[in-house]
Amino acid sequence: MPARLRPTAAIAPAAILVGDPGRSLLLAQELLEQPKMSNHARGLWGYSGRTPEGEELTIQATGMGGPSAAMVLADLAELGVGRVVRVGTCTAFGPAARAGELLSVGTALAAGGSAASFGVGVGETVAPDATLEQRLAAALGDEARVVTVASLDTMPAERSAAAGAAAADMQTLAVLASARGLGIAAAAVLIAAEDEAGGSLEGEELERAAKRAGRAAVEALI
Repeated sequence: MPARLRPTAAIAPAAILVGDPGRSLLLAQELLEQPKMSNHARGLWGYSGRTPEGEELTIQATGMGGPSAAMVLADLAELGVGRVVRVGTCTAFGPAARAGELLSVGTALAAGGSAASFGVGVGETVAPDATLEQRLAAALGDEARVVTVASLDTMPAERSAAAGAAAADMQTLAVLASARGLGIAAAAVLIAAEDEAGGSLEGEELERAAKRAGRAAVEALI
């Protein structure tokens, strides 16, 4: 039995990972027909069901921070998950950045000390599964750019800690590095919830962006 998850419904081979439990419910309602709660242990809400096309899919919350995401992913691997897409939020950097844009992760940069626990040194990078990333980028099309994302231990991010990255978050590096060790294909799409100019995305706008990212994740996974 996994250490953190206590599944009450079948877990699908493909999963969307989100940090926020509320977003897991939002995407379950958007992407699944008759979703069933597959986990509520530790507040890590998970849902399983079938897409309108009849394909099995699990949507699982991972909590906050890289270590939590890594532990949940290890449980999912034990339950038979073989491919995942992270749908999360980030802070976007640079003059071209704007709150609300979608970012497909081409490379994750380790910018926090906890990266060492995933076998990655600070300043090193991890790439997503090439095939899954290409499928995700194709599903997003012109709505997203492919970028390097720095993962830190705390947010909001300091620009200096994420030098060379177009955005920063707390989980993508952990998901990609842990997936590599577990033999899981993984990729990530992030929503710029805020930018350096002070723009932010909340409420219905954030929900719409999450739904768009979720639909692209389904196309990539299934």
